[in-house]
Amino acid sequence: MRRVSNFLYEDVTYKIRGACFKVWNEFKGSVSEKIIENALAIELKKQNLEVQQQTRIDIFYCNQKVGIYIPDLIVNDIIFIELKCRPFISYVNLKQFWNYLKGSKYKLGLLINFGPKGLEIKRRVCDKIRSNTLMDISVDQRPKSA
Repeated sequence: MRRVSNFLYEDVTYKIRGACFKVWNEFKGSVSEKIIENALAIELKKQNLEVQQQTRIDIFYCNQKVGIYIPDLIVNDIIFIELKCRPFISYVNLKQFWNYLKGSKYKLGLLINFGPKGLEIKRRVCDKIRSNTLMDISVDQRPKSA
């Protein structure tokens, strides 16, 4: 029996995680990010996922384009992936990743570290924060009765 979950893009994320473990088991965090990127792209394509490498995405601030960011991978045009090969993911890495996700059109991003001691996957969802319209929270302005 399959459990029910409300995770955004759960099936795709599950396949991505599986591919990451295969690649990490092969290299154990001992190669460059570019090699990891290429190997992971191969594994993701084996899972029948659409993969784009080093695709430019626009970054917005106040609905205006302020720059371009190039994530390592984009999967099915719904998830962007940033890869690291470091001993650990730092606060600076997380903050930078979050800001790129927040400024992009994507709702889901994965920051994945192929570290020497293990695989680290940070899943971040960004949806409500980028609403183009602010929720109107107004005070009841009916005329007061005398």
